[in-house]
Amino acid sequence: MYVLTGVTKRYTRGKDTVHALDGVDLTIADGDRLVIQGPTGGGKSTLLQMLGGLDKPSAGSVELDGTDLAGLSEARLTRVRSESIGFVFQSFNLIPTLSAQENVETALVPLGVKAGERRRRAAEALESLGLGERLGHLPAELSGGQQQRVAIARALVKRPKVLLADEPTGNLDESTRDEIMGVLEGLWKEHGLTFVMVTHDSTLARKASRVATIRKGRITVKENAGA
Repeated sequence: MYVLTGVTKRYTRGKDTVHALDGVDLTIADGDRLVIQGPTGGGKSTLLQMLGGLDKPSAGSVELDGTDLAGLSEARLTRVRSESIGFVFQSFNLIPTLSAQENVETALVPLGVKAGERRRRAAEALESLGLGERLGHLPAELSGGQQQRVAIARALVKRPKVLLADEPTGNLDESTRDEIMGVLEGLWKEHGLTFVMVTHDSTLARKASRVATIRKGRITVKENAGA
């Protein structure tokens, strides 16, 4: 479970101070599916970075299972990210010189998984996402939808409890968007993941059980009764 209390993030731009997050209080239960929306520059990605331990607040606490991520050393924070949190990004972030299988294996290296086991688990993850015949393909040899499936496999191969997605369908056409969202929703249900996604797409937001809207660093959360 995430518990965010008074989370504030300030940036200095010249003489101005920008409050990307301004006293955010938020609870995300285990197994929850939360969509984050809001205008550009409103603090959506900053909030996701806090949840993922990619950035630390200027004030407040970000607790994951009772541990304040903001108070951890960089070494311990890296360990938490490696073990417990999977990330999926809009731009896929695949290494162009590595095959699909090798890209997925990179998530297991920080965990000290031996080479043979890395190969086995990476192949198994890709096969479960319909890419069993694409293990040796480079990212440039895959479609956008296939590249995002590789990125999802990389996020999930380490068996995290949290999946954070930042505009995961932003670079995809409508048909592929629906395909990828079907994959993500299926994995959320199958693995009992805590799933938090930033998106501008209102169609996707309407399907979530909860929607958090951030404007000027302030957050409001509503329940979707029909989701």
